[in-house]
Amino acid sequence: MKKLHQTRVKSVESKIRRVTKISISEEIAKQIMDLISNGDLKPGEHLPSERELCINFGASRSSLREALRCLSIVGVLNARVGEGTSVAVDGGKFLRKIIEWRLITERHDIENLLEVRIALEGVSAAKTALHGTPEDVEKLRKILAKMKKAIGDEKAFAALDLEFHITLANASRNVLISDLISLIRSQLVKGLHRVLVLPHALPLTHKEHTAIIKAIERHDAEAARDAMHVHLEGHLRRYTKAIESSGGTEVKAAQASKNGHKRLRKAK
Repeated sequence: MKKLHQTRVKSVESKIRRVTKISISEEIAKQIMDLISNGDLKPGEHLPSERELCINFGASRSSLREALRCLSIVGVLNARVGEGTSVAVDGGKFLRKIIEWRLITERHDIENLLEVRIALEGVSAAKTALHGTPEDVEKLRKILAKMKKAIGDEKAFAALDLEFHITLANASRNVLISDLISLIRSQLVKGLHRVLVLPHALPLTHKEHTAIIKAIERHDAEAARDAMHVHLEGHLRRYTKAIESSGGTEVKAAQASKNGHKRLRKAK
């Protein structure tokens, strides 16, 4: 086993290039990411020692440590005192942080976010119809019952609405879809609040959720996806109405999102 590990270390070292860019730590981090991406470094595998890495990269210990620290912060590497540095087993933390950072720092209009949400949640509903268990359906039913009782409480209803969609996404058995839906929903919180304060928005939303569950109970993937699209179309119409009534400047973006969704439906 030790001999095999030494062979793999030599293989990794042979693919490391001496760094020449101004941002040495950035180049080191990029090379390590490439080694992981190419499968030369596998989840759980230890990196060569700091001394060996410094020699192969042709870099100082401080530059190397900066690169390793950055990759550890975002969850790509695990660094433990006395144990060295290894590739993280679970890459979900890294992916989530990168996407979350992009959503926070870049300005995304309603059109972009809703189009992505429509696509993801349509798949989520269809997958849940195919793979959801009776226990999953029961969880969704209980949330729906709570939503009905909370129709007079916009804040409580909004929290349950989020729980419903996340629970449904988890039931799809696709962790990546679940993570992406959660991230996008977090960026649409203000939009959801604007929608739910409209007259009749809460009972309509509850009715649309009911249709989604009924399709899932029948294990009808197509109907579940269509019911989710109908729900999100209704959400978009109510959002547009809320913006128009407030005299905001986002009307065009919302309308563009509606048109974009129609294009998605036709392409389906």
